[in-house]
Amino acid sequence: MQPLRRKPKTLTEDPVLLDVSPTAGPGGAVAGQRGTQDRSGKSRTATGSGGPATTDEQAELTALLNDASTAPDPETLRRAREIAARLALRRPRAADSRRGPGGVLASVRYRGGADEIDLDATVANIAGRPILGEHSTAGEHSTAGEHSTAGEHSLVEEDDIVVRERIAATRSVVLLVDVSGSMRGERVRTAAATVGALAAELSRDNLAVVAFWSDAAVLCRLGQRIGPQALVESMVRIPARGLTNVAFPLQVAARELARIPARDARVLLLSDCVHNAGPDPRPFAARLPRLDVLLDTTGEQDRWLGGELARLGRGKLRVAGTYRDVAPALSSFFAE
Repeated sequence: MQPLRRKPKTLTEDPVLLDVSPTAGPGGAVAGQRGTQDRSGKSRTATGSGGPATTDEQAELTALLNDASTAPDPETLRRAREIAARLALRRPRAADSRRGPGGVLASVRYRGGADEIDLDATVANIAGRPILGEHSTAGEHSTAGEHSTAGEHSLVEEDDIVVRERIAATRSVVLLVDVSGSMRGERVRTAAATVGALAAELSRDNLAVVAFWSDAAVLCRLGQRIGPQALVESMVRIPARGLTNVAFPLQVAARELARIPARDARVLLLSDCVHNAGPDPRPFAARLPRLDVLLDTTGEQDRWLGGELARLGRGKLRVAGTYRDVAPALSSFFAE
């Protein structure tokens, strides 16, 4: 694998995963823990009690999120909320050819209402059994008890018929948002647009949101329902950090997706991809079911690494110079 074009700083401590999702406890308390993988990505044995640790970072982030005096610039927040709310309105979209207009095509037991029979599966179920007419004739020349017994073992029943129906397949998407730089101006608007547009796209599916810098914070877990405006406000309140560790959130996303099995699972990375701390993120990208990269170009960026992450993650790379670029990019990501 080609070496990274910039040498990231080696972290002296494992990154911290903070939890500010509703499951963290009343009052928005943070339950964080050290990463559960070493620098090579292998599982490591936890030290101490093994339970969630209370760190200086956690205490600081908890205080900032709960302190009204740390609210971001009112106009910045108002504009971000407005963008998130507008894009969160559910929009009609063309049916996905693979998923179909009603989900994924699957073979299921007949329950009425379906008109496409899966002949191979149905024949396999009834092979060797008498047809309905044969069963009825046999019943006329037997006692009531004999007829009942024969029917239990030879009658072709409704459950033997297999049909093709579209089953709703829940999608699970983990959004990773880079908050290592200044969350102001166009960057915060792009983040707001991404959260709002995903909320619309996944209104019946699962969305998790993780903000990251050298550490990471879970804002919403898969299966939870949190409004896009609340997510945007939490992101904007997180203090900007100088270092960007892209590898750690990719590991967090993999663990989050493992919690809820899904036929359509993927990760979306919103970042400038200027990876300057931690291990090479590319091996972690390759282990994900799919990784799409929305490259933030409002400042310094590493387009080469963004392209490598998308390629290894079997996804796409799209560029966002303004918040208006977000919706077309997401449409491209979900078009297949």
